[in-house]
Amino acid sequence: MALDSPKMETQQKKIAVLILNWNGKDLLKRFLPSVIEYNHNDAEIIVIDNNSSDTSINFLKKYHPEIKCIINNCNYGFAQGYNIVIEKLNHEFIVLLNSDVRVSENWINDPLNFLQSNSEYAACQPKILDEKQPNMFEYSGASGGFIDFFGYPFCRGRLFDYLELDNGQYDTTVDIMWASGAALFLRTNYFKQAGGFDTSFFAHQEEIDLCWRWQIMGYKIACIPSSVVFHLGGATLSNQNTTKTFLNFRNNLIMLLKNLPKSYFPIILVRLILDGLAGLKYILEGKPAHCLAILRAHFSFYARIPRVLFNREPSKHLSPIVKFTGSIVIEYYLKGIKLFSKLSR
Repeated sequence: MALDSPKMETQQKKIAVLILNWNGKDLLKRFLPSVIEYNHNDAEIIVIDNNSSDTSINFLKKYHPEIKCIINNCNYGFAQGYNIVIEKLNHEFIVLLNSDVRVSENWINDPLNFLQSNSEYAACQPKILDEKQPNMFEYSGASGGFIDFFGYPFCRGRLFDYLELDNGQYDTTVDIMWASGAALFLRTNYFKQAGGFDTSFFAHQEEIDLCWRWQIMGYKIACIPSSVVFHLGGATLSNQNTTKTFLNFRNNLIMLLKNLPKSYFPIILVRLILDGLAGLKYILEGKPAHCLAILRAHFSFYARIPRVLFNREPSKHLSPIVKFTGSIVIEYYLKGIKLFSKLSR
């Protein structure tokens, strides 16, 4: 890993905003100005570049020389790209911010104040709205994340691909199961204590895995909706990309095997069957490549089972925050429920 100026030895600040970049010059040009404009907390803004082949670094040097750049020597993905940098930082708090996120006035204040006042919380997230439709919740986190009994992630404001209109219905601060990696406020020492992100994930759902591990350690996660950001989404891998399908299905299975209690086998067996039905749905939709991506994800998961079981530190129980006690598949596809507020919990 190479470091660009200014040096890491500059005066320490309480909070750092880390923006991971890979060939995202256009995104930096579009979204970085809002981060700079609304940096009223005097946070240190750091761009981590995953060995981009575009002109991202030249752009930053020319137009934003005040921004610190850390250049990784290859594309480590989301998980390791952040891990290797955070390991060297000593800020008390860190915000992981996607390069395609526009922030708003005082977006840092309430999450930072919350973490400073509540030491039992490892992390929190703001309310995440859609940059393209600012009155709608955005897929990657909405107003706080949860998982169901079989490990399917969903959010306050988003069930599967259905996004709700934001009418302030989820503006209360609540405990959640997972906070979005698109805008993740965290305590640096708790991140290091948990071992950071699981680098085998590369990208997708590593923040859910980390939040689950934090809760196993006894910490909590929250959503602070008074802080608002706007996420473009799909800037690195769109929903139509089969690699994203592969990573989501594989990583979710690995996460379940890692973190479920000893009675994990029936849950994972049902998940494999449900994944098969998801593959059939893709075929009926004329998307056979996504079905093949699920098959690849399963075989990749099978190959990793011995190592995951060897390193497993399972939770003794699952709290109501960690999982929704029902099946989001049944609620959404069989009962036709599209709103988080209507779930039968």
